[in-house]
Amino acid sequence: MKKLGLALGAGGSRGVAHIGFLKALEEAEIPIACISGTSMGSVVGACYAAGISVEKMIGEVDKIKPSDLIDLSANPLKKLGLLKAVKMKEKLRELLGTIRISEMKIPFCCTAVDILKGTPKVFAGDELAFECVAASSSIPGIFRPTEIDGVMYVDGGLISRLPIDECRALGAEAVVTVDVLGEIREEKRLSNIFSVLFRTIDLYDGTATQSKLKELKPDLYLAPDLGSMSQYRFEGMPEAIEAGYRLGKDNISVIRELCEISG
Repeated sequence: MKKLGLALGAGGSRGVAHIGFLKALEEAEIPIACISGTSMGSVVGACYAAGISVEKMIGEVDKIKPSDLIDLSANPLKKLGLLKAVKMKEKLRELLGTIRISEMKIPFCCTAVDILKGTPKVFAGDELAFECVAASSSIPGIFRPTEIDGVMYVDGGLISRLPIDECRALGAEAVVTVDVLGEIREEKRLSNIFSVLFRTIDLYDGTATQSKLKELKPDLYLAPDLGSMSQYRFEGMPEAIEAGYRLGKDNISVIRELCEISG
């Protein structure tokens, strides 16, 4: 049997689909050898690797509100982000506590970017998990960068939203990557400066990902059908979890064959 690694991609609120995907694998009793995550993929991946149940994660999604995460900066044009990111970090600490990545039940890593050097960073050692996940999820311009040991980090999706090579580095022999953003979708309209900013990020990210996929070549690439759901809004998250679950259920036999799992 080959060691299955999951590379969970970035995608804002669309990333809760990863929870449903994990639920499907769990029900099918498919063992996961390691998990890599970027941005929201790092949030879901870290929670699962730390031993937090799918049911608890679904419960957290059901009760979360925008006010739980949004804390606007005063004079944002003079700050490093529209949001302070204090609430986001507090929520991650509430979920993950003081567990270190090296202590997780399932080998895990997450990606970020050193915003000053412009270089990628993989967290896979003794670092505090909640800090690393916060760094991996700090969308540039939206959240302030996360500082760890004097270095300022932003969202790993800035360089690559699908941590496929990082998953292989953890020891995966068969890599399944879940891309909750998928292909670039047409927008009907742009309503304000924020919608222009978000659309610019999406276009850059989507174009870069399509190009890199030709090089990275996961053993299995999957993308849930999330329709026009915005990654920057909270609406539709229960439906996204269900879409991720259907994606997993529909591909169980393919994953079994890929990993040479009998039964």
